[in-house]
Amino acid sequence: MTKANGVHQGAKDGPDDGEVRADVIEEDKIERHWHLPGADGKPPKKSKKKPNANGKKIKAKGPKKAKTSGKKKYDYIDELVKLQFELIKLQEWVSSQGLRVAVIFEGRDAAGKGGVIKRITESLNPRVCKVVALGTPTEREKTQWYFQRYVPQLPAAGEIVLFDRSWYNRAGVERVMGFCSEEEYWEFLRATPLFEEMLIRSGVILIKYWFSVSDEEQEKRFKGRIENPIKRWKLSPMDLKSREKWVEYSRAKDIMQEHTDTEFSPWYVVNADVKKKARLNCISHLLSQIPYQEIERPPIELTPRQKETGYVRPPKDSQRWVPAVY
Repeated sequence: MTKANGVHQGAKDGPDDGEVRADVIEEDKIERHWHLPGADGKPPKKSKKKPNANGKKIKAKGPKKAKTSGKKKYDYIDELVKLQFELIKLQEWVSSQGLRVAVIFEGRDAAGKGGVIKRITESLNPRVCKVVALGTPTEREKTQWYFQRYVPQLPAAGEIVLFDRSWYNRAGVERVMGFCSEEEYWEFLRATPLFEEMLIRSGVILIKYWFSVSDEEQEKRFKGRIENPIKRWKLSPMDLKSREKWVEYSRAKDIMQEHTDTEFSPWYVVNADVKKKARLNCISHLLSQIPYQEIERPPIELTPRQKETGYVRPPKDSQRWVPAVY
């Protein structure tokens, strides 16, 4: 899948995908264990069975599902491993060429932005690929130029920065919850295309994603977070207030995209109702947006270790060892 001149080309996977694959399998297993039956507010589904003529129960046959055309069959783990290998190649290309990449992830609460970011970063070098998730602005920051606190977070040469929410807070939560004035809001919509054009003209590769989730799916995920203690920390009081204002958020999102979805800085919308598909689709699209090539690395040989010089190390029992509980 290596991409040269903006076009994907067929390429074999790395010589040994063991470690990447093991990480993906482990994450998938953890994710499955995190789900509690009925945690979405609905009781676990029971298999419907009916007795036959001999008194034995057989599975009830429902209508056959219609085949979906145009969709390729795939294994989630296999595809994610392939995409993560491509992300490693992209990372090396960005680093070697001194590119500056900024990716914005916006969308509804519980739309799955964090899950995609996690799958992007887990196989990459944190010194090259960084995640920025700024908290509530301080009193001092509130008096600054609105974009000022985001500027220091922008990528330097050879860096990829993933914004888990961004300056678009003003067009979303600040607008709906009344955290900014009418004048500040409309000035943001006027200034943002100019600000982003400056970034792009300066050489920053800016990519913007909006994760779209249906009302029903968001409610299901919210209930899952409420019922599951492992996920409860993800649900903030602000999320619940935002849930009440679904229509206002929809209106704010539509106005935002009307003003900031430009030819030089477009919005790409991800259908996020199915988390795993959203992850694969988003990562695949991200790879298609940055022309890159696989860099051939020269073979590495380990040099000989230093020879013993008579130095005697202290006994192991003189150190404080972590108890071997496992």
